[in-house]
Amino acid sequence: MMGVLNHLSTLLLLSLLPPALSRVVKKFSDVPQCQKFFLEETTPNLPGILVGGKVQDQNRYKPICQLFNNIYRFATLYDTTNRIPVFSAYTFTGPPTGPRPNQPWMIEPQLNGVNNSPEMKIMGEHYQHQAGNYDYSNSIQNKGVNRGHLFPNSHAHDLDTQKSTFTLTNIVPQVVSFNDGSWKEMERNVREKLMTDCFSNNRKIKAYVVTGAVPSKSNTLKNALNNTLKNALNDRVNIPDLMWTAYCCLNKKKKWMAEAHWGWNKKVKRKTLKPETLGALEKELNQFHQGGRVQVFPKDCPRGPKPTTTSNPPSWKNSLKIISSTVRNLYNSMMNRIG
Repeated sequence: MMGVLNHLSTLLLLSLLPPALSRVVKKFSDVPQCQKFFLEETTPNLPGILVGGKVQDQNRYKPICQLFNNIYRFATLYDTTNRIPVFSAYTFTGPPTGPRPNQPWMIEPQLNGVNNSPEMKIMGEHYQHQAGNYDYSNSIQNKGVNRGHLFPNSHAHDLDTQKSTFTLTNIVPQVVSFNDGSWKEMERNVREKLMTDCFSNNRKIKAYVVTGAVPSKSNTLKNALNNTLKNALNDRVNIPDLMWTAYCCLNKKKKWMAEAHWGWNKKVKRKTLKPETLGALEKELNQFHQGGRVQVFPKDCPRGPKPTTTSNPPSWKNSLKIISSTVRNLYNSMMNRIG
C-alpha cells in the first residue's frame, strides 16, 4: 500500500513540475522559441546536411536549441562525427552590457543521452559524441589552435547570454593567430555595423546572424572501430578548413541588407577580412556541398550589391536641341572673331 502511495505522490509531484525542455531535437521547428533565431523561421539550406529544415543524417547531425538558465539563447547544428558545430544562429540585439565573463566551459548533456538534462552543464568526463574540455588541453602547444566561438560572447547583449556562448557545442578549434587576429577584428567591425545599421520594426537594434565552419577533409576517420580522427585535435575533434559568417537585417529605410565574411583557418599574418556579398558566400560554400544550392538566408536578403541604374538615353528631340545649341555657340564664336 505504501508503495502505491509513494508512486501516486511521485506522479503528482511530476505533474506540478514544468514540462521538460528538450534541447537536442529532430528539427529546430520542434521548439517554437528556437525558430526565432532564424529569419522568417527559415533555417539555412546546406545540401547533404540540412535541407528544407530537415536534417539529412539524424544519427550524425543534431539540432540543439541552446538552453541556459531556462531560456533559449541561440541555435546550433552539431556534427557528432567531427565533434564541432556546423553553424550557430543567433539574433544580435545590442552589445554586451559588461566585460567578458569568467565562465567555465560547458557541454550538452543530451548528446550523451536523450534523458539527460536539457541544460548545458559543466562536466569533466570523456564524451563519445562531442568535444570535451580535455580535448583542448595543451591545444595551443600541440596544434596551435584554441577555442573559437561561432556565436561570440561579444555579440551577446546580456550576461546570461554571454555565459551561454561558453558551451563547447558552440566552439571549433581555431588557429590562434586567426582567432585573435583578423577574425576577432571582423567580429568587432560587424558588431559596430549592426549597432548602427540594423533595426527591427520597432526601431530597436536587431539582426539575424549565422556563423559556421567547413570541416577539414584531411581530418578523415582513422578507423571506424575507435572513431578517431587523423591529424585532428586530440585525434578526435576536426580542425575546420574554413570559417564563415553572414548577417541579414532591416536598415533604417526598412530595406533588407546583408553582408558576409569568410576566412581560411590557418596561420597567417594579421589580415583584414573584407566584407563580401551574401551571394558570394553562398557561391563559396556551394563547392563544399553537393546536390543542391546553399542558401544561408531566405530570398528577401539581397545576394549582391544593387545594380547601378543607368540614366535613360536622351530622346531625339533633346539630342536635336543639344546639337542646335552647340552649332549656335560655334557660329556666335566665329562671328565674334570676324567682327
